[in-house]
Amino acid sequence: MPLMSQARSLGKYFLLLDNMLVVLGFFVVFPLISIRFVDDLGWAALLVGIALGLRQFIQQGLGVFGGAIADRFGAKPMIITGMLLRAAGFMFMAIATEPWLLWLSCALSGLGGTLFDPPRTALVVKLVRPQERGRFYSLLMMQDSAGAVIGALIGSWLLQYDFTVVCWGGAVLFVLAAALNAWLLPAYRISTVRTPISEGLLRVIRDRRFLIYVLTLTGYYMLGVQVLLMLPIMVNEIAGTPSAVKWMYAIEAMLSLSLLYPIARWSEKRFRLEQRLMAGLFIMTLSLFPIGMTTTLPTLLMLISLFYMGSIIAEPARETLSASLADARARGSYMGFSRLGLALGGALGYSGGGWLFDTGHRLHMPELPWFMLGIIGLVTLATLYWQFNLRKIASAMLGEH
Repeated sequence: MPLMSQARSLGKYFLLLDNMLVVLGFFVVFPLISIRFVDDLGWAALLVGIALGLRQFIQQGLGVFGGAIADRFGAKPMIITGMLLRAAGFMFMAIATEPWLLWLSCALSGLGGTLFDPPRTALVVKLVRPQERGRFYSLLMMQDSAGAVIGALIGSWLLQYDFTVVCWGGAVLFVLAAALNAWLLPAYRISTVRTPISEGLLRVIRDRRFLIYVLTLTGYYMLGVQVLLMLPIMVNEIAGTPSAVKWMYAIEAMLSLSLLYPIARWSEKRFRLEQRLMAGLFIMTLSLFPIGMTTTLPTLLMLISLFYMGSIIAEPARETLSASLADARARGSYMGFSRLGLALGGALGYSGGGWLFDTGHRLHMPELPWFMLGIIGLVTLATLYWQFNLRKIASAMLGEH
């Protein structure tokens, strides 16, 4: 095997191992945050939503700076530092007895993510050939799903001792991931040139097509982040026990492991990336409208399954589309900026979702937040359709003249 092909192959195996540790560390802790602070301690969902939204906004909103710094200095130091910061965030979360402590812990966790996430994403673009990326992203998503259910199971088991133990378990996994990167990750350059930080940022900002695409995804992410806020709360309320949350992630794992890769392989030969993204978003949107009127656990889990099916169709296409639009001269900057939609969508989805959830309960209208999310999904779908078809319409008009 040629040295370059061997390096790519080893790099992909390392990325899969590294991703599993990161996913496990995240899902040991985060699915239980809303249950711990809303249901157990009686905090308002808005307060917890602000904390989760703060983590999302810092991690994804500042991702372009993390990516630009990684373009300049390389992936390895950024990844190690970021993982250690996330571990520190979990340690603060273990002692959070006031909202400001929870916000601080989520801010540290988000800052860690903004350092390690863009260079890890850029390494995928660097090490995986373009024609293989769709399938590799599908493998990563399958791994994410399996890691989510295993992490949730570990977190639920640790919760019987104490939430502090849950947080320390997550911290240990991120310290282990940092050590693994320090030991095994080569000092890769993630861009084809050592781009100055300001130049990488300007290159992204001037790319109007990429900019519009990223901002449009804000609505998509407002729907997606509810798997860590309102959906666990709903499952816990209807089932009457936080341990039922693991079934939600078990469903995701089962669907992803059995269907994600075959659907990705089948659809990539028949549909364009934007068509797959919009079809998945449409299914996710339809699943949300009835959730607020649901009173039985089987019905709720069926709707959550439909939501996950939409995500399974949309997410590999979204990730591949983002990678295909990135400039190879500033991969880190592009991959960091691609998270801006997630930053805005996460901040609005968590804080707005928490506020709507509290308001719906106060007004005895539990369906309110779910109807609003459904409307946001429809608006996002229309915007994506306009964006992807505008270029075709313009080309057709030019062709006529």
